[in-house]
Amino acid sequence: MDAAIALSRDTEFRPGFRPRRQISHVVFDFDGTLSWLRHGWPEIMFQLFREHLPVCQGETESVIHALLLNDILSLNGKPSIFQMRLCVQRVQERGGAAPPPEQLLSEYQRRLDAAIEERTGQIREGRAQRDDFVVYGARALLERLKARGLDLIILSGTLETRVKQEAELLGLAGFFGRHIYGGTANLAQSDKRAVVARLLQEEHIAGEHLLAVGDGPVEIQIAKEAGGLAVGVASDEDRNGSGNMHPQKLVQLRSAGADVLIPDYRGPDALVECILGK
Repeated sequence: MDAAIALSRDTEFRPGFRPRRQISHVVFDFDGTLSWLRHGWPEIMFQLFREHLPVCQGETESVIHALLLNDILSLNGKPSIFQMRLCVQRVQERGGAAPPPEQLLSEYQRRLDAAIEERTGQIREGRAQRDDFVVYGARALLERLKARGLDLIILSGTLETRVKQEAELLGLAGFFGRHIYGGTANLAQSDKRAVVARLLQEEHIAGEHLLAVGDGPVEIQIAKEAGGLAVGVASDEDRNGSGNMHPQKLVQLRSAGADVLIPDYRGPDALVECILGK
Protein backbone atom coordinates (compact mmCIF):
# COMPACT_ATOMS: atom_id res chain seq x y z
CA MET A 1 0.00 0.00 0.00
CA ASP A 2 2.44 2.65 -1.27
CA ALA A 3 -0.02 5.54 -0.84
CA ALA A 4 -0.03 4.95 2.92
CA ILE A 5 3.40 6.54 3.26
CA ALA A 6 1.86 9.96 2.49
CA LEU A 7 -0.62 9.65 5.35
CA SER A 8 -0.13 10.40 9.03
CA ARG A 9 2.44 8.19 10.72
CA ASP A 10 -0.34 7.15 13.13
CA THR A 11 -2.74 5.88 10.44
CA GLU A 12 -3.99 2.38 11.25
CA PHE A 13 -5.37 -0.20 8.83
CA ARG A 14 -7.49 -3.12 9.99
CA PRO A 15 -5.87 -6.48 9.19
CA GLY A 16 -6.94 -7.67 5.76
CA PHE A 17 -7.96 -4.17 4.62
CA ARG A 18 -8.19 -3.72 0.86
CA PRO A 19 -9.26 -0.71 -1.25
CA ARG A 20 -12.86 -0.88 -2.38
CA ARG A 21 -13.29 0.44 -5.90
CA GLN A 22 -17.06 -0.12 -6.00
CA ILE A 23 -17.81 2.60 -3.42
CA SER A 24 -20.28 5.11 -4.84
CA HIS A 25 -21.70 6.86 -1.74
CA VAL A 26 -19.86 8.40 1.21
CA VAL A 27 -21.66 9.22 4.46
CA PHE A 28 -19.96 11.74 6.74
CA ASP A 29 -20.74 12.58 10.33
CA PHE A 30 -20.55 16.36 10.81
CA ASP A 31 -19.19 17.54 14.17
CA GLY A 32 -15.61 16.44 14.73
CA THR A 33 -15.58 14.79 11.30
CA LEU A 34 -16.05 17.81 9.04
CA SER A 35 -16.88 20.74 11.32
CA TRP A 36 -14.64 21.89 14.17
CA LEU A 37 -17.16 24.47 15.42
CA ARG A 38 -18.06 22.23 18.37
CA HIS A 39 -14.53 21.25 19.30
CA GLY A 40 -14.13 20.66 23.01
CA TRP A 41 -17.74 19.54 23.40
CA PRO A 42 -16.79 16.35 25.30
CA GLU A 43 -15.14 18.42 28.03
CA ILE A 44 -18.10 20.81 28.18
CA MET A 45 -20.38 17.81 28.67
CA PHE A 46 -17.99 16.25 31.16
CA GLN A 47 -17.94 19.40 33.32
CA LEU A 48 -21.73 19.42 33.44
CA PHE A 49 -21.94 15.74 34.37
CA ARG A 50 -19.20 16.09 36.98
CA GLU A 51 -21.27 18.68 38.83
CA HIS A 52 -23.90 16.02 39.58
CA LEU A 53 -21.90 12.78 39.95
CA PRO A 54 -21.29 11.58 43.54
CA VAL A 55 -17.73 10.39 44.19
CA CYS A 56 -17.09 6.88 45.48
CA GLN A 57 -14.61 6.39 48.31
CA GLY A 58 -11.01 6.46 47.08
CA GLU A 59 -12.02 7.53 43.56
CA THR A 60 -9.64 10.01 41.94
CA GLU A 61 -10.53 12.81 39.56
CA SER A 62 -8.62 11.11 36.77
CA VAL A 63 -10.71 7.95 37.23
CA ILE A 64 -13.94 9.97 37.19
CA HIS A 65 -12.80 11.85 34.10
CA ALA A 66 -12.01 8.61 32.26
CA LEU A 67 -15.33 7.04 33.30
CA LEU A 68 -17.50 9.94 32.18
CA LEU A 69 -15.54 10.64 29.00
CA ASN A 70 -15.86 7.00 28.00
CA ASP A 71 -19.63 7.20 28.55
CA ILE A 72 -19.85 10.41 26.54
CA LEU A 73 -17.81 9.21 23.58
CA SER A 74 -19.42 5.77 23.49
CA LEU A 75 -22.61 7.53 22.35
CA ASN A 76 -20.86 9.98 20.03
CA GLY A 77 -22.98 10.19 16.88
CA LYS A 78 -26.32 9.84 18.65
CA PRO A 79 -28.50 12.79 19.69
CA SER A 80 -27.19 14.28 22.95
CA ILE A 81 -30.29 13.26 24.91
CA PHE A 82 -28.86 9.71 25.01
CA GLN A 83 -25.79 10.95 26.88
CA MET A 84 -27.98 12.90 29.29
CA ARG A 85 -29.98 9.77 30.07
CA LEU A 86 -26.78 7.82 30.73
CA CYS A 87 -25.53 10.55 33.05
CA VAL A 88 -28.74 10.41 35.08
CA GLN A 89 -28.39 6.63 35.27
CA ARG A 90 -24.80 6.93 36.54
CA VAL A 91 -25.82 9.44 39.21
CA GLN A 92 -28.72 7.30 40.39
CA GLU A 93 -26.52 4.18 40.53
CA ARG A 94 -24.37 6.06 43.03
CA GLY A 95 -27.31 7.11 45.17
CA GLY A 96 -27.40 10.69 43.93
CA ALA A 97 -30.11 12.85 42.41
CA ALA A 98 -29.74 14.41 38.99
CA PRO A 99 -31.96 16.81 37.06
CA PRO A 100 -34.16 15.25 34.37
CA PRO A 101 -32.29 14.46 31.13
CA GLU A 102 -34.17 17.21 29.30
CA GLN A 103 -32.99 19.79 31.84
CA LEU A 104 -29.41 18.57 31.57
CA LEU A 105 -29.64 18.78 27.79
CA SER A 106 -30.90 22.35 27.96
CA GLU A 107 -28.00 23.42 30.15
CA TYR A 108 -25.45 21.58 28.03
CA GLN A 109 -26.84 23.19 24.88
CA ARG A 110 -26.69 26.63 26.53
CA ARG A 111 -22.99 26.20 27.36
CA LEU A 112 -22.15 24.74 23.96
CA ASP A 113 -24.10 27.42 22.11
CA ALA A 114 -22.06 30.12 23.84
CA ALA A 115 -18.86 28.58 22.44
CA ILE A 116 -20.39 28.11 18.97
CA GLU A 117 -21.67 31.69 18.89
CA GLU A 118 -18.20 33.02 19.64
CA ARG A 119 -16.63 30.87 16.90
CA THR A 120 -19.21 31.66 14.24
CA GLY A 121 -18.84 35.32 15.15
CA GLN A 122 -15.11 35.10 14.47
CA ILE A 123 -15.83 33.81 10.95
CA ARG A 124 -18.56 36.34 10.14
CA GLU A 125 -16.49 39.26 11.44
CA GLY A 126 -13.34 38.17 9.63
CA ARG A 127 -11.39 37.43 12.81
CA ALA A 128 -10.95 33.83 11.67
CA GLN A 129 -11.01 31.91 8.41
CA ARG A 130 -13.77 29.38 7.90
CA ASP A 131 -11.17 26.64 7.42
CA ASP A 132 -9.97 27.29 10.97
CA PHE A 133 -13.17 25.48 11.93
CA VAL A 134 -13.12 22.77 9.27
CA VAL A 135 -11.33 19.57 10.31
CA TYR A 136 -7.84 19.70 8.82
CA GLY A 137 -7.79 18.56 5.18
CA ALA A 138 -11.54 17.87 4.99
CA ARG A 139 -12.25 20.35 2.20
CA ALA A 140 -9.49 18.91 0.01
CA LEU A 141 -10.81 15.38 0.63
CA LEU A 142 -14.34 16.38 -0.35
CA GLU A 143 -13.00 17.92 -3.55
CA ARG A 144 -11.16 14.68 -4.41
CA LEU A 145 -14.20 12.52 -3.74
CA LYS A 146 -16.50 14.80 -5.70
CA ALA A 147 -14.06 14.75 -8.63
CA ARG A 148 -14.38 10.95 -8.66
CA GLY A 149 -18.13 11.30 -9.06
CA LEU A 150 -19.09 9.95 -5.63
CA ASP A 151 -22.34 10.98 -3.91
CA LEU A 152 -21.55 12.73 -0.61
CA ILE A 153 -23.93 12.73 2.36
CA ILE A 154 -23.91 14.36 5.79
CA LEU A 155 -25.60 12.33 8.53
CA SER A 156 -25.45 14.00 11.94
CA GLY A 157 -27.02 13.65 15.37
CA THR A 158 -27.03 17.45 15.66
CA LEU A 159 -30.29 19.27 14.96
CA GLU A 160 -30.79 19.27 11.19
CA THR A 161 -31.43 23.02 10.87
CA ARG A 162 -28.19 23.74 12.72
CA VAL A 163 -26.20 21.32 10.56
CA LYS A 164 -27.45 22.97 7.38
CA GLN A 165 -26.72 26.47 8.67
CA GLU A 166 -23.22 25.57 9.81
CA ALA A 167 -22.39 23.63 6.65
CA GLU A 168 -23.37 26.74 4.69
CA LEU A 169 -21.27 29.01 6.95
CA LEU A 170 -18.23 26.76 6.51
CA GLY A 171 -18.67 26.57 2.75
CA LEU A 172 -19.31 22.82 2.80
CA ALA A 173 -23.00 22.62 1.90
CA GLY A 174 -22.34 22.66 -1.85
CA PHE A 175 -20.57 19.29 -1.69
CA PHE A 176 -23.73 17.60 -0.38
CA GLY A 177 -26.71 19.25 -2.08
CA ARG A 178 -29.95 17.84 -0.68
CA HIS A 179 -28.16 15.09 1.23
CA ILE A 180 -27.74 16.84 4.58
CA TYR A 181 -29.53 14.98 7.36
CA GLY A 182 -29.59 15.73 11.08
CA GLY A 183 -31.60 15.15 14.20
CA THR A 184 -35.31 15.95 14.28
CA ALA A 185 -38.05 15.81 16.89
CA ASN A 186 -38.79 12.30 15.60
CA LEU A 187 -35.80 10.40 17.04
CA ALA A 188 -36.84 7.11 15.44
CA GLN A 189 -37.16 8.62 11.96
CA SER A 190 -33.84 10.51 12.20
CA ASP A 191 -31.94 7.62 13.78
CA LYS A 192 -28.75 7.08 11.77
CA ARG A 193 -29.41 3.39 11.22
CA ALA A 194 -32.88 4.14 9.85
CA VAL A 195 -31.56 6.92 7.60
CA VAL A 196 -28.79 4.70 6.18
CA ALA A 197 -31.28 1.92 5.48
CA ARG A 198 -33.53 4.41 3.70
CA LEU A 199 -30.61 5.80 1.68
CA LEU A 200 -29.54 2.35 0.51
CA GLN A 201 -33.08 1.67 -0.65
CA GLU A 202 -33.66 5.05 -2.31
CA GLU A 203 -30.27 5.09 -4.03
CA HIS A 204 -30.63 1.45 -5.13
CA ILE A 205 -27.23 0.42 -3.78
CA ALA A 206 -25.92 -2.41 -1.62
CA GLY A 207 -23.89 -1.89 1.55
CA GLU A 208 -20.66 -2.72 -0.26
CA HIS A 209 -21.02 0.56 -2.18
CA LEU A 210 -21.07 2.58 1.05
CA LEU A 211 -18.22 4.34 2.85
CA ALA A 212 -18.83 5.93 6.27
CA VAL A 213 -16.49 8.51 7.78
CA GLY A 214 -16.93 9.59 11.39
CA ASP A 215 -15.34 10.38 14.73
CA GLY A 216 -17.84 8.34 16.76
CA PRO A 217 -18.55 4.61 17.00
CA VAL A 218 -22.20 4.83 15.93
CA GLU A 219 -21.70 5.50 12.21
CA ILE A 220 -18.79 3.05 12.12
CA GLN A 221 -20.94 0.24 13.52
CA ILE A 222 -23.84 1.05 11.19
CA ALA A 223 -21.60 0.99 8.12
CA LYS A 224 -20.03 -2.31 9.10
CA GLU A 225 -23.43 -3.89 9.78
CA ALA A 226 -24.56 -2.81 6.31
CA GLY A 227 -21.47 -4.33 4.68
CA GLY A 228 -19.78 -1.01 4.05
CA LEU A 229 -16.29 0.33 4.65
CA ALA A 230 -15.63 2.63 7.61
CA VAL A 231 -12.99 5.31 8.27
CA GLY A 232 -12.65 6.44 11.87
CA VAL A 233 -11.43 10.00 12.40
CA ALA A 234 -9.96 10.32 15.91
CA SER A 235 -9.83 14.11 15.52
CA ASP A 236 -8.05 16.25 18.09
CA GLU A 237 -10.52 18.28 20.16
CA ASP A 238 -7.84 20.77 21.30
CA ARG A 239 -5.73 21.63 18.24
CA ASN A 240 -7.05 21.32 14.70
CA GLY A 241 -4.46 19.74 12.41
CA SER A 242 -2.18 18.53 15.20
CA GLY A 243 -1.95 15.12 13.56
CA ASN A 244 -2.55 13.53 16.97
CA MET A 245 -5.23 10.92 17.58
CA HIS A 246 -7.67 11.68 20.40
CA PRO A 247 -6.92 8.74 22.73
CA GLN A 248 -10.47 7.95 23.85
CA LYS A 249 -11.88 8.34 20.35
CA LEU A 250 -9.18 6.02 19.04
CA VAL A 251 -10.18 3.25 21.46
CA GLN A 252 -13.88 3.66 20.70
CA LEU A 253 -13.39 3.71 16.92
CA ARG A 254 -11.06 0.74 16.95
CA SER A 255 -13.53 -1.26 19.04
CA ALA A 256 -16.36 -0.30 16.66
CA GLY A 257 -14.48 -1.99 13.81
CA ALA A 258 -13.14 0.92 11.76
CA ASP A 259 -11.21 -0.29 8.71
CA VAL A 260 -8.96 2.77 8.69
CA LEU A 261 -8.10 5.08 11.59
CA ILE A 262 -6.79 8.59 10.95
CA PRO A 263 -6.31 11.80 13.00
CA ASP A 264 -7.50 14.08 10.16
CA TYR A 265 -7.33 14.26 6.36
CA ARG A 266 -3.70 15.09 5.67
CA GLY A 267 -2.56 13.60 2.38
CA PRO A 268 -6.04 13.56 0.79
CA ASP A 269 -4.84 12.11 -2.52
CA ALA A 270 -3.09 9.25 -0.75
CA LEU A 271 -6.11 8.70 1.49
CA VAL A 272 -8.48 8.43 -1.48
CA GLU A 273 -6.09 6.06 -3.25
CA CYS A 274 -5.80 3.88 -0.15
CA ILE A 275 -9.56 3.65 0.26
CA LEU A 276 -10.75 3.52 -3.36
CA GLY A 277 -7.69 2.33 -5.26
CA LYS A 278 -6.12 4.15 -8.21
